[in-house]
Parts: sequence; C-alpha cells; structure tokens
Amino acid sequence: MKRTLYQTLLKWKTDTSRKPLMLYGARQVGKTYLLKEFGRNEFENTVYINCYKNAEVETLFRDNADISRILLGLSAIAEQDIIPGKTFLIMDEAQDIPEVVASLKYFCEDMPELHVAVAGSLLGVLNMTGISFPTGKVDIMHLHPMTFIEFIDALGETRKKDLLENEGTQDLVNAILPKYTELLRQYYFVGGMPEAILEFIHSKSPEKVRKIQTDILAAYDADISKHAGAQTQRARMVFESIPSQLARENKKFVFGAVRKGARAADFEIAIQWLVDAGLVYKVNRVSKAAIPLNFYKDSNVFKLFLLDVGLLGAMSNTPPSIMLIGNNIFEEFKGAFTENFVLTQIMPEPGCVVAYYSKENSSVEVDFIVQAANHVLPIEVKAEDNVKSKSLRQFVTIDNSGKDMHGYRFSMKGFAEQDWMSNIPLFAVSPFIQRLNNGLS
Repeated sequence: MKRTLYQTLLKWKTDTSRKPLMLYGARQVGKTYLLKEFGRNEFENTVYINCYKNAEVETLFRDNADISRILLGLSAIAEQDIIPGKTFLIMDEAQDIPEVVASLKYFCEDMPELHVAVAGSLLGVLNMTGISFPTGKVDIMHLHPMTFIEFIDALGETRKKDLLENEGTQDLVNAILPKYTELLRQYYFVGGMPEAILEFIHSKSPEKVRKIQTDILAAYDADISKHAGAQTQRARMVFESIPSQLARENKKFVFGAVRKGARAADFEIAIQWLVDAGLVYKVNRVSKAAIPLNFYKDSNVFKLFLLDVGLLGAMSNTPPSIMLIGNNIFEEFKGAFTENFVLTQIMPEPGCVVAYYSKENSSVEVDFIVQAANHVLPIEVKAEDNVKSKSLRQFVTIDNSGKDMHGYRFSMKGFAEQDWMSNIPLFAVSPFIQRLNNGLS
C-alpha cells in the first residue's frame, strides 16, 4: 500500500544534511511496512533489526557506543554486510532498548553517510529513564493512520484519487459525487489502520475488520497498562470517555463526564500522556484566528479526538450495518464521526496547527481553525444535507469583516463557491489542505 510519507522519505535519503531518522507513530499504523518497502525499493540491501526482547542487540548496545563495533555486531546478527551509501539499516521497536535511541547521536556524528532509521512507539520512548535523548541529532517523522486518499488508492480507485489531487477537476468530481460518498462510507467504517484496510480489501468482511479494530484497541489498552505507570487508570478513563464526549452537542471536553466531580488537575497528566503517545488528538480553543495560531490558544479549553475514525466506530460499538448502509453514519451521532474524520485528514500534513473557536456567552462556534502555511482557515463541518452555516457566516462576515478572511465548509455537498465561503466535499479534505500547505492554491 502506498503511503504519502514515502515521498518525504525520498527527500530524506538524498538530503546532504540528513541525520538518522526516527519514525514515530501509534501501534499498527504501518511504520515497519513503510520502512521495509522503502528499503526494498531504494537501496541495494536492507538490514532489519527487531529490538523487541532481543538479548543480542541489547548486549551489543549496552557495552559501549563505538559505532564501528556496533555495525560489526549488527552485521553478524543480520548475516549481511552494512555498507554506507548502499545499505538501509532499520532498527524496529527501539523503545525496548533505550540505548539504541541514544546511539543515534553517534551514528549522526561518526557515520553520517549511513542511512539509519529507528521505528518505535512513543509509548516507550516517552518512558525512557537514565538515557539521554539525541536532541538535534535526529530527523523526526510521524506516521499517522492512512488517510481517505491513501485508502481509495489501496482499493484500486487510482483515477478517483487522481481527480481529487489535481486542480481543475472539480466539475468531474461533482459529477460522480455518489461514488465518492460510497467510498467515504466505507472509510468511516474501516478507518485508516493498514491491517484493517488489507482485511477489507481481501475479504470484504465487516466482522473480520471489526475484530482487527477491537484487537488494536486491546493492544492499546495493554500498552497503557505497561507504560502509563501511576496514570494508567486515569488514562484509561479518559480514553474510554472519548466516544461519549464527541457525541455531545458541545464537544468541549468535560472532566465531569470522565468521573463525577473531577477537575482538570486530576486528569491533565493522563491526557497529555495520551496525546504524546499519539492515541488522541487535542484541539484547543483559540480566542482569535490569526498567525501564529498558537499565540491565541486557551490551554484550559479543548476537545479530544481519537487517532482513527474506524477505531472510534469500534470503541462506540456502532453496528457495521449502520456505518455501511445508507447515510445514517453521516447524519447521526451529532457529527461525532465526521469531525473526527476531518481532523484525521488534517493531522498528517506537516506543520499544520489545528484549533477551534467559540465565543463566551454566545452560540457562535467554528469547528476548526487551521493554520496551513500562511493561511488561516475557519472551517465548519457538516455531516448532513442541511448546510446552513450561521456561525461561520457571522465569524467571517461580521466578527472578522475587513480582514480579507474566507470561510470553508466541509460537507457532503460538492465543490461550490460563494463570495465569502467555499464548500469542499468531505472526501477532498486531505488534498485540499495539502495544496494550501504547500502553497499550490
């Protein structure tokens, strides 16, 4: 399956100031597959080392940080030569041996010509103790679940993908809107976890896909137990509350919905742990839509979203039939799935900052405010056919009149333009944001 991040890896490979790569991401987002595929296609040979419960590797890295000695040992373990410029060295599950992460400093300084990549979950790296993180000595990339664009490409719908990614094809996209809607319905159910997508492609079995999703959620729960320490129970409570929080009309995170009488101080560490681990996305409220957006964030008011819309369906036990048949999934649940979907399409785009806007003592709320390159985008998300945008209109034309601001509505409708707002189909969110972020629109 093709991943958008592959192109970023190609740039990393040829960059003369390249450093060892750390590829982060939650469990099961496809880190190992992507790196192996990249090595197979772009290098003469790939040496893959799995650090999980690997006593040989642990001993090798804990002796000392001499890179020549380490490479000799890795060559012996893998029974392959490691040749700078020709070999791609992958060290997977690096969080199990913290010294592997620390050694990247010496790979950077003593062997910069060797292409080295470390893959792992933030869950473990965040909990490394007694080891110095190689700050400034690594290039960091983050792999997210597959976007809708990657999903339809994996399904073999390459022409439909190309239509969405190319400008000047909006009329053609509008002409086949129902076909995109059907694919979007499938994505809401399957989500972006590669194993679930592969199962859907091979079997088209909702039961088997849902089984994979519940297994992934069980693995996350086990990881929380393993790594969250004193925050384990609170992290679980927050994580499990997300579907009900998103189902509310006002999706602002409410601590009392996690535990009666709870305060921010009780759960703020657990929430930050989940965010750092990549399991949830935290979207803060802002008081102003201006660059830099981070200047105007209110750290005390926020929404929490799940990393994947398919996992949200599994967590909430939403029946596959509701998600795959008809438009119920778009119209019900107060847009919970749709807002979560939109956010997961924006987050993989590097450098984007995402927030939301609401006014105290007012019904005006803008679902997302996104900073993409030098653009600030006020965005309203509509999950149903009723696409009146009162809050967005007031925000753009009244509250920010004279600021040359343009609004955007992501909805089930096709591409359309108004003087103050553009409508973007939900399934086109990812390429739309990508074009803006890259200065192509």
